[in-house]
Amino acid sequence: MLQAGIVGLPNVGKSTLFNALTAQEAALAANYPFATIEPNTGIVPIPDPRLAALAKLYNSKKIIPATVEFTDIAGLVAGASKGEGLGNQFLSHIRECAAIVQVVRDFTDDNVIHVDNKLNPANDIDVINTELILADLQTLQKVLPRLEKEARANPKLAPKLALMRNIQVILDEGRPIYSDEAIRLQVTGYSDLQLLTAKPIIYLFNVDEATLANKQTQQKLAQLVAPNRVLFVNAKLEDELRSLDEADRTEMLAEYGVKESGLIQLIHAAYETLGLQSYLTAGEKEVRAWTIQKGATAPQAAGVIHGDFERGFIAADIVDYADLIAAGSLAAARAAGKVRTEGKTYIMQPNDVVEFKFNVSK
Repeated sequence: MLQAGIVGLPNVGKSTLFNALTAQEAALAANYPFATIEPNTGIVPIPDPRLAALAKLYNSKKIIPATVEFTDIAGLVAGASKGEGLGNQFLSHIRECAAIVQVVRDFTDDNVIHVDNKLNPANDIDVINTELILADLQTLQKVLPRLEKEARANPKLAPKLALMRNIQVILDEGRPIYSDEAIRLQVTGYSDLQLLTAKPIIYLFNVDEATLANKQTQQKLAQLVAPNRVLFVNAKLEDELRSLDEADRTEMLAEYGVKESGLIQLIHAAYETLGLQSYLTAGEKEVRAWTIQKGATAPQAAGVIHGDFERGFIAADIVDYADLIAAGSLAAARAAGKVRTEGKTYIMQPNDVVEFKFNVSK
């Protein structure tokens, strides 16, 4: 399961967005710092119209979408890396997440105090990035002396030591690890370090209604965090949208010139940022989307369902979703030559509808 941590300064709208995202009231949305203390977690289905179409085709009893897990984490303040505010808790909760969604405030509201009593998105971004960088430097300060000693006795550790020293240079320059893609990719091999600035990040600007409809203003904000993924939402609007039916939601969004709500965009962005995709299984019992890494082989995809499927993998019968829908049934797709059998080296594709063949001897 994908877990993304929602972070930001106090009073930027994290909890309001989390509640809208998860359609619940678990997170206290209040007008004072640290209203959120313990992290709130919600599992959110990934919207996928293919599932309903397949369920109709197969007369399925159940639809099970892929999901994203979002965690609303306590607000961060300057000095968090030294334990200020709820810093230590904040940082430990981020380490458990696979991706970071940083909420940045760009709205004025006299009823919602800003932690610094002034609106400054660039400064807010810098505060959080600085604290994450300082936290990573603290991690390296603990790791490097031990690694240097071990590397003297074991030359095979030399590449890891060189990488850690390169990371320290980047962090000392005030840059997050993700600013150097080559280094970031190497760091993924050392997940045990849980370096915060190596995690994929999505910037979510919580803006007023005027900015939501103003692409020029949005472009200026996006430049603050380029080349990272950027989304724009209005937390109050998202909260209103969840109480509307589909027709009214579509109409309201159209007024702002957008096709999807910001939170739907966020769900898809979080999925894509971590390099994930889904494949589909279908039958009378259920239609289901299964999450896998992009580039996963057929046996690896089978293993997501059950370890025995991967160990005893023989082959996979695969039909493209569009071909299956156009044919009207699996039998018709098979008769038209659209169903193919793939082996162990096959790389899964996003529109694959799959039936696995496997054999596990006792």
